[in-house]
Amino acid sequence: MADHLKKLTILHSNDIHGDFLAEDDNPDDGGISALSGYVVDVRAKNPEDTLYMIAGDMLQGSLIDTEFKGLSTIEIMNAINPDVACLGNHEIDYGLAHLLLLERCAKFPIVCSNLYIRRPYTRLFGSHKILDVNGLRIMVIGIVTEEVLSSIRLDNLLGTLVDVDAAAQQVGRICNAYRDIDIDLTVLLTHIGFEEDKQLAALLDPDWGVDLIIGGHTHTVLDKPAEVNGILIAQAGHGTSHIGRFELVLNTDNNTIDSYEWEFVDIAKAGTPRDIQLEEIIDGFEHTVDEKYDQVLCKFQRELTHPARNQETEIGDLFADALKARLGVDLMMVGSGSIRKEKMGPTVTRMNLMEVMPYDDKVIAIKVTGAQLKHMVKFMLRDETLDGAHGEFYQFSKGMSVIYDKASHSFTKFDFNDAPVKDDDVLRIGLQEYHHINFDRFFDLPKTELVDGKGSVATTSIRDVLEEYLATTHRPNAKLEGRWVVV
Repeated sequence: MADHLKKLTILHSNDIHGDFLAEDDNPDDGGISALSGYVVDVRAKNPEDTLYMIAGDMLQGSLIDTEFKGLSTIEIMNAINPDVACLGNHEIDYGLAHLLLLERCAKFPIVCSNLYIRRPYTRLFGSHKILDVNGLRIMVIGIVTEEVLSSIRLDNLLGTLVDVDAAAQQVGRICNAYRDIDIDLTVLLTHIGFEEDKQLAALLDPDWGVDLIIGGHTHTVLDKPAEVNGILIAQAGHGTSHIGRFELVLNTDNNTIDSYEWEFVDIAKAGTPRDIQLEEIIDGFEHTVDEKYDQVLCKFQRELTHPARNQETEIGDLFADALKARLGVDLMMVGSGSIRKEKMGPTVTRMNLMEVMPYDDKVIAIKVTGAQLKHMVKFMLRDETLDGAHGEFYQFSKGMSVIYDKASHSFTKFDFNDAPVKDDDVLRIGLQEYHHINFDRFFDLPKTELVDGKGSVATTSIRDVLEEYLATTHRPNAKLEGRWVVV
């Protein structure tokens, strides 16, 4: 190989979501110890020219992560030792102060160029990191999704660049200020979603020198990277069963990618040894959690499922009905994304419930008119939500019966308790606090226009309600009822 051509291997993960353990029905998966074993193996074979990057959402989604509020995840990530990571929206789940504590505990750099204090203007994290690898200088810039501020939106001291146009300007600022002629590769490590990555790439000035975008947030699985405006864009699904792998040849004379190969690697099929030392660390966390939460709550008649977030599901119906029954609202709307497992039961333990519903949120009861409810549901059922690209989706409690015509974007039926909903009807609706805080954005409707948008706290712990319901209900069950149907 010519002197001006150099090889570089980049491994990348995103949306790990505390996926530490092998699945019970697929023990060969191996969880994060298998992923770590693969990274260790590649680094051992290519010690001088391998980088491992994580594109956000290391936290949230497992009981271990919830119990230790992310400190367990950071300790596990420290053991894997990524070269760089960026923030995802779930890194903020335990609050801003706790996020800064986690960043302090991390023994690897976390980059984010667009989360800041408004006055005086101060970035909360390093905007970028320059990595020196075998004579190469790699610049990595962090960009995060607008949703990072969802849970702290009420804090006017904080801001973020929320759209791709502003993000593109921020990338230009960082490149202009810090990217010198000796930078051989410029990488954007993002957590904004695959389509937004493509939009961002299209807005970047080629003279800024961005070569590669490694992203997350939308859990996108690719056959090959996209290429927009001369920039390669990749993402590696989610969890720990797969990893993305770039084999790059860089031209150091003109600081470009001369050639590349990319693979979406199935860790189980790679045949690399698991990281036994990491498993011992995880076992310690798991033992603590088992002792505390391994108590049986109930027995379902059969296993219930939640196969996708943008459809009515059995677990969603069960949770929505339980909350409606105990909280006294007319209608409970449970965020589909807060249900984090696809299966539950038939034996349900406290641990199982916390894995399925890791977000222990308040429920806020608000009042809306029938016309406003129709607007909310219509916005939920817009094409991009139904197609799985964007948007929040909700599971409805018993009583809703909606038929929606996707072609005409209209309702052919919108009933509640077997009667058509009138525009001037008033219903009391329960929402998780996260969705109440972000009501305007999630429902395209200002809270100030509602009958009672401020609402009242129906419960301070959604999990307390569900746990008590399951523990005191004889053989709870759910079946799909067609609470909403798309034609």
